[in-house]
Amino acid sequence: MKSILKIIRLSEPQHKWIAVVGILITVQAVLQQATPVTLKFVVDELSNQITDGSGDFGRLVSLFALILAINIVGIILTSINQRLGDHISSRLGRYLTEIYYRKIFSLPQTYFDSELSGKIVNQLNRGIISIRDFVGAATNFILPALLQAIFGIIVLSYFDVTIGLLALSVFPVYIAISSYSTMRWGKIQVQKNIHEDESRGRISEVVSNIKLVKTYNTQRREWQFVSKKYGLINKLYDKQSNLYHILNFIREFGLEISLVVILYIIFRRTFMGTLTLGEMILIIQILNQLRWPLYGMSFILEQIQRASADSREFFEVLGLSGQETYQAKKPAKMLTKTEITLQNVSFAYSDGKTVLSDISLKLKNNEKVALVGHSGAGKTTLVNLILKLYEPTSGKMDLSGRDYAKTDHSWIRAHMALVFQDSELFSSTIRENVAYGAPKATEKEIIGALKQANAYEFVMKLKDKLNAQIGERGVKLSGGQKQRIQVARAILHNKPILILDEATSSLDSKSERLVQEALEKLFKNRLVIIIAHRFSTIQDVNRIIVLDKGKIVDQGSPKQLAGRRGVYSELLRYQVEGNKKLLSEYDLRE
Repeated sequence: MKSILKIIRLSEPQHKWIAVVGILITVQAVLQQATPVTLKFVVDELSNQITDGSGDFGRLVSLFALILAINIVGIILTSINQRLGDHISSRLGRYLTEIYYRKIFSLPQTYFDSELSGKIVNQLNRGIISIRDFVGAATNFILPALLQAIFGIIVLSYFDVTIGLLALSVFPVYIAISSYSTMRWGKIQVQKNIHEDESRGRISEVVSNIKLVKTYNTQRREWQFVSKKYGLINKLYDKQSNLYHILNFIREFGLEISLVVILYIIFRRTFMGTLTLGEMILIIQILNQLRWPLYGMSFILEQIQRASADSREFFEVLGLSGQETYQAKKPAKMLTKTEITLQNVSFAYSDGKTVLSDISLKLKNNEKVALVGHSGAGKTTLVNLILKLYEPTSGKMDLSGRDYAKTDHSWIRAHMALVFQDSELFSSTIRENVAYGAPKATEKEIIGALKQANAYEFVMKLKDKLNAQIGERGVKLSGGQKQRIQVARAILHNKPILILDEATSSLDSKSERLVQEALEKLFKNRLVIIIAHRFSTIQDVNRIIVLDKGKIVDQGSPKQLAGRRGVYSELLRYQVEGNKKLLSEYDLRE
């Protein structure tokens, strides 16, 4: 029930429309009782005419006209209710998507490091569908069924208290069986959702890594993984179905026995003259109407249980502690000169694994700094801290005197442009990717950035030029082309801090040279932080910071570090010896 209360609170923007629907449904429920009551008078009029000829045909016509009017009004109200229900459902879907999406933006990077993107999207879809279906069922079905049951029992009790109480007694038993059935169903549904999230997450990964899957011929293994998961889902579904149908048989069998007993009492009292023929017809009609809310009880409880089970992960995500503001209320003035300071900064993951220990560092304005070290030394983690994607476990960081802990994430990142190792591109056009984050950029500015990035020439050769679609993650472009698009994006942003995360490590020599030339134009008059494995790309930096096992073990100019023993000289020697071996093998002069 906690989830249902959360759903009710979440639907607050639509409460006024839900109230309108509730009023209309109440009117409908009253009208549904009005038809059998009117028919009671019709039958009584016919009975009077047959018995002693005292029937009034004009009154009979009026009663049928009233029935027609009641039915027409009922149809109109049903159409209005259903339209309002659709209105509420669609607006609620948008609202739920917005609050979930906003929450996703506020979650720390560590959350995304441990979750599959396909799983996150599946939880969003399932949560929204279950909540929308529940609210839709509440307005279009649940509330009408409950009101019809209440008014039906009241009308039955008015004409015969015993029959009204007997009909009422059926509800608790029916609801108890339905409640037990849906409770067991919900527990199984939670297990099904776990397997479904895993399979959907894997499918998403496979699609994004389809080249890898095809290259290593693992299609069958991936297919078997998903097939096995859905085999487990089907077994759980069979368990749900068996349980439901067994309990449904018990429930329906008991209902039919109860209704037959009540009908016997009705016919006996009519035979004995206690009830008139019209009252008998009225009670039978009301009794038949009660079948709908009774049958609907299982559906109502199922919707409640489904909403609780399917929205659980949705609410878990909404309940996570957001570490970032969704959007800065008012952009603060940007700095033109930047300096980043770290004082005794450490970082560890939630599992306790320490990645960085006691880092103290000052990165000065217009300085070109390279971060080097073995894989796993903590280079990328340090950059994530600088970007405020991670929060330090201990220590202090500041940007030009402003404490990171007290400063908005978006303001800090507004001073930074990035060029990633992986091609962080969207499946849209060249234009949109270059201007990403700068929607007001003119075509002249975009072209200027492409020219500086050595990308203009190849872009103009594309069929649609700036409007060329590049595919998911830029799949239609080469590695060097994708990197130059990223560089053009960084040039267009023109931020005082530039971060390069191994931007040329995956490129061939020619592409690397073109990208490096573009980057050198970008290096001017800004603080540059480079993660690099190829030392040939960092020989002109002002300072190299060497990381090993999460600590700064050395720093200095490229020449200074090359001249003394340590991690840098060791890595440099490996690269030099590798190049010498290559030259020797092909009998080339150095």
